[in-house]
Amino acid sequence: MCIAVFAWQVHPLYPFLLLLNRDEYHHRPTKAVGWWEGGEILGGRDEVAGGTWLACTRGGRVSFITNVLELHTLPEAKSRGDLPLRFLESNKSPEEFAKELVKEVHEYNGFNLITLDLSSNTMFYISNRPKSEPPTVQQVQPGIHVLSNAKLDSPWPKAQRLKFNFKKLLSAYDKDEDIPMKDMMDKLMRDTMKAEKSELPNICSIDWEHNLSSIFVEVDTPLGRYGTRSMIALSIKDTEEASFHETYIERGFWWEKTVDYYVTPQVKTKDIVF
Repeated sequence: MCIAVFAWQVHPLYPFLLLLNRDEYHHRPTKAVGWWEGGEILGGRDEVAGGTWLACTRGGRVSFITNVLELHTLPEAKSRGDLPLRFLESNKSPEEFAKELVKEVHEYNGFNLITLDLSSNTMFYISNRPKSEPPTVQQVQPGIHVLSNAKLDSPWPKAQRLKFNFKKLLSAYDKDEDIPMKDMMDKLMRDTMKAEKSELPNICSIDWEHNLSSIFVEVDTPLGRYGTRSMIALSIKDTEEASFHETYIERGFWWEKTVDYYVTPQVKTKDIVF
């Protein structure tokens, strides 16, 4: 489970702003944000299946994915974490990639996938749920959007609260002012307020849905501690400066890492890692 809020082509200085929480079992082996082999892809890595929940490239491509909350899943399904990587490693436009992917979406458990290419200023959303309907492929229009564990912009309580608070906080800064995304992440993505049980979608057990109904998730289960183990703030400016900040938990402690880079391959600059 994850939740993300993002601003696409709504700020004069920042074509793209993103805050994302990744929810997973704390004991699942994971690598923090960093450049992958080859130096073109930046993101965290799931060391069990080898995929990612969010990554980007020096060339200005971004992709992230969330699971769809459903009662039954297929254990033999392909890893959803491969999908962002497939897009980032391809030369296909978001639309071309989406049209190709719909041919095989039945091989995956429920997912929501966002693909973005800044060079063409196009963003697409792909989902393979609900099963009773054809796959969703739509171009994402400029605006502030929230993606959790249902359709894009589904009005779940935590999604609505996150969108409202993100929009309010973003409007507090002047249009020509740098946006402190890490501060916004700290203010918005640590929210542990749960929804009223009457507001839940009633897909799984009420207790499980209630535990997942906060923006920041923390719950003990028979399989171990589950919840938010990574919080990410990603910003890309119109000057092609990008910043990827991650606050993550490892061995029971919270750590921070920031990677600053330029999205155009022609610009040679040293990455700044804090």
